[in-house]
Amino acid sequence: MTSVRSSAASLVPSIRGAAELVRQEALRRELDGCQLLAGIWCHGLTVAQLRSIRASLPPTARLLVTKNSDMAAAVAGTRWEALKPCARGMNAWLFVRSDEIPPALKPYRDFQKEWKLQLNDFTGAVYEGRLYGPDDFAQLEAMPTRVQSYQYLLGCLQMPAVNLLAVLRARQEAMLAEADKPPAEGEAVAAAPEPAAEK
Repeated sequence: MTSVRSSAASLVPSIRGAAELVRQEALRRELDGCQLLAGIWCHGLTVAQLRSIRASLPPTARLLVTKNSDMAAAVAGTRWEALKPCARGMNAWLFVRSDEIPPALKPYRDFQKEWKLQLNDFTGAVYEGRLYGPDDFAQLEAMPTRVQSYQYLLGCLQMPAVNLLAVLRARQEAMLAEADKPPAEGEAVAAAPEPAAEK
């Protein structure tokens, strides 16, 4: 009987280990194509509140609650490794798969204001390889959206052409005004004797 117990006991850690590897691999798949990874302190949040947050997120964002040890193992050796110090306490992890960062963060901020949850704040985030602490989230939330960036870029590209057209149009109007202007009296007197001299 002892041999059966010892063999069963040796299987349990390997099953747990396999389950951890499966969870870590699932997190690595979530990280593929991710633009921002943010930790949210979720101590005291109910399942209903987490569902409410998930429902309000854009389709490019996903909120997961996972063990910090699994998250730390999943980000090890990746560009997200800077987030390891934030993997303490009770965290939910926000995976954003788009460069539209402010619209992905706004639903959680709205949720915070609605429920008056000042302590349940962001614990940190990694964007473009840089770690943003809780105090740095204002920078992420103030980033321009893709549409705003395109508008600015198009404006920068369009402005020189608009200025050139304005200069050319002003020059053309000046030339037309010059051509439509009646000749001065001195020019008319000088032009009149020439036909008389031909007779």
